Amino acid sequence: MERHIEIERSIIKKYRKSIWNRFVMGIKDYQLINSGDKIAVCISGGKDSMLMAKCIQHLQKYSDVPFEVEYIVMDPGYNPENRQRIIDNAKTLDIPIKIFDSPIFDVVSNVGGSPCYLCARMRRGYLYKQAQSLGCNKIALGHHFDDVIETILMSMLYAAEIKTMMPKLHSTNYEGMELIRPLYMVKEEDIIAWSKYNNLEFIRCACKFTEACANDEMDSKRLEMKQLIKDMKKVNKNVDINIFRSIHNVNLATVIGHKKCDGDEVHSFLETY
Repeated sequence: MERHIEIERSIIKKYRKSIWNRFVMGIKDYQLINSGDKIAVCISGGKDSMLMAKCIQHLQKYSDVPFEVEYIVMDPGYNPENRQRIIDNAKTLDIPIKIFDSPIFDVVSNVGGSPCYLCARMRRGYLYKQAQSLGCNKIALGHHFDDVIETILMSMLYAAEIKTMMPKLHSTNYEGMELIRPLYMVKEEDIIAWSKYNNLEFIRCACKFTEACANDEMDSKRLEMKQLIKDMKKVNKNVDINIFRSIHNVNLATVIGHKKCDGDEVHSFLETY
């Protein structure tokens, strides 16, 4: 059996409960894929986006809902070694990628300060633009369950608001475009287990700033959230699930203030008290 077939089978066999079922559940529960969609699966070279690509590839083969897929890789200025690693892994996984170039790293390197925030903002715009040029109406990103709950805690503890990473979003700058997150319910530990089981080595951060950013990441708020959740799970093993479920079960009768969108004025419970 060819290796890419074995890797794909591991998703629906060995990791059926932890990965495949959660992937399909997210697709259905949040209505991420509809008949006639053309989805640009955005591959960064990391474990998350590569797994997402394989899941969507398998889903397309057997889904009752017909949809089209483009597998796109944006090269914002990768080191040659990192770019080649992405190409090699895509070949191993039998993912027909299309690579396009952008000047993001050159722009970011001239701005100064931490490159990651600006890079992330620019990256999404280029992905939308490329996807649109290919006739796609959606882009798929590889954010997973842990990204969601870490974002919730970061928002509460450092931004003083209750805000989460949504499973799908309408683009505000690219009309008719939508962003979806198919791995929304898949845990990072299971993605790591899948990659290790298949002896796959993915790029953690496929950019020329990887080494420079390593120390900053150790002090990042996201890593702090990871450790906080890990510590809390020692007391309550379901704390991560409870954080996730809490954003699906908001009791508005007990909320002091709320707003519908970013920038909107905050409404107080006193208005209807």
